[in-house]
Amino acid sequence: MTTDVIANRLTQVALDTVPETVIKPSYNRQALQVGIVHLGMGAFHRAHMAVYTDTLLNLEGGDWRILGVSLRSPAVRDQLQPQQGLYTVAEMQGDTLSHRIIGAVADVLVAPENPQTVLAAMAAPGCRIISLTITEKGYCHDPASGDLNLDNAGIRSDLESCVAAASSTAVDAAPATAIGYLVEALRRRRQAGIEPVTVLCCDNLPENGSTLKKIVLQFAAQCDPSLADWIAERVPFPNTMVDRIVPATLDEDIQRLSAECGYLDKGMVKTEVFTQWVIEDRFAAGRPAWERAGATLVEDVAPFELAKLRLLNGAHSSLAYLGFIAGYPFVHQVMEDNDFCVYLRGLMLDEIVPTLSAPPGMDLVQYVDSLLQRFSNASLRHKTYQIAMDGSQKLPQRLLGTVRDRLQQGAPIEHLALAVAGWARYVLGFDARGEVIEVQDPLVARLQEIGETHFHNIDDLVENYLNLREIFDADLAVDETFKNRVTYWLAHILANGVPTTLRVFLTEKASRAANVGNSESKTEINL
Repeated sequence: MTTDVIANRLTQVALDTVPETVIKPSYNRQALQVGIVHLGMGAFHRAHMAVYTDTLLNLEGGDWRILGVSLRSPAVRDQLQPQQGLYTVAEMQGDTLSHRIIGAVADVLVAPENPQTVLAAMAAPGCRIISLTITEKGYCHDPASGDLNLDNAGIRSDLESCVAAASSTAVDAAPATAIGYLVEALRRRRQAGIEPVTVLCCDNLPENGSTLKKIVLQFAAQCDPSLADWIAERVPFPNTMVDRIVPATLDEDIQRLSAECGYLDKGMVKTEVFTQWVIEDRFAAGRPAWERAGATLVEDVAPFELAKLRLLNGAHSSLAYLGFIAGYPFVHQVMEDNDFCVYLRGLMLDEIVPTLSAPPGMDLVQYVDSLLQRFSNASLRHKTYQIAMDGSQKLPQRLLGTVRDRLQQGAPIEHLALAVAGWARYVLGFDARGEVIEVQDPLVARLQEIGETHFHNIDDLVENYLNLREIFDADLAVDETFKNRVTYWLAHILANGVPTTLRVFLTEKASRAANVGNSESKTEINL
């Protein structure tokens, strides 16, 4: 018997039958208008920004409901439209589970099906914020330089469409990329004399608002330099920092919700209890009072962002690559391995924290402890494979900036080099048992070609990986310390596997620490 048979579908009408243990929207959803168009309706947005917005609407109402846009797949639309945009957030911590129904989403559009409807919504006077969670690869840029990738097929197509639309009122642009949609919507707002909108990036990019602004301006300048000037002067792109672990929802999660709460919700998301959102307070046409919902509004997001990108995301990627190859499908299983716990704590405290300045009110050591606890949350069942996706886009922000800072300080990079070696081992495309890994990455074809061509010569293998300028800047590629340490640990993993390599790593680390201690003791005696 399927869940469709044993439970009623979540709808506005069905809210009255939902158990009292489930938190429900307390506001009149139909009475509030859309004020935000959000590109990228994945699980993270539904568990993060939409929750903050829903909290605020419960507190004070306001025309800040969200119109979601899926840029590719109709999956989320098909999940949420039958439910009038309603969905459940399940917060999980150990044996504790709570449910809350979110009402902030008014509707979901699928961009490829009707791009003109999407553009009209983005250019409408009532839209005061356009927000995005489209993952790193959705920005069609070079992660190392932050520049727009003019060789991207979608960008090339959108530029042609943009130029044609700008030169003729008879041509309707039909973008393929988020950047194309943004620039065309801004062009229409300018042409119609509509107030500028705020563009709010909520992805894990360094200086995400500034990075997105740079990409948008480079695109707009290719179409119409005067449009680029108008955007630069009138449209704010606040920087943000977002933090919440949101694993993919499994069929068993939907079935569990149905069994416990008596309704079917195909759009539910699961997440941890912890959530954080830091926002640069710079908006063109007002904003929701998200601080009332727990967000932090600041003048400078950078210290928060850097700490999160390097500590949480950097450690997450490190444990994902090494953990997956070690045979652990889930993050909490990695954390049950004491060698991994010791390694990750050392990575964060010994090599990442020294590159950071603590944000106001944040104790970095306590933050590290909290991250290790969050990673250990077994109820989330967060897949290492999910975190390992799109590494070519993630490594520059999550790990390589820290590597560069450590090298400039003349400081050790052993933990970081082992993490990068873990990535290099993962993208070879086979696990410890020799079974194929379906590597999901924009550069997968080139990564696999390098692996197949140079697998039997580790030096050449690493050399060719480091020559991928989309990932590694030239300064890192030629740095002998970085190259040697990555090569050393990759060779060790290939010869011995990750578990043995970790034990050797920790033994060598303990030996170095003992030698330093003996040296200091001798110095004290000599004094």
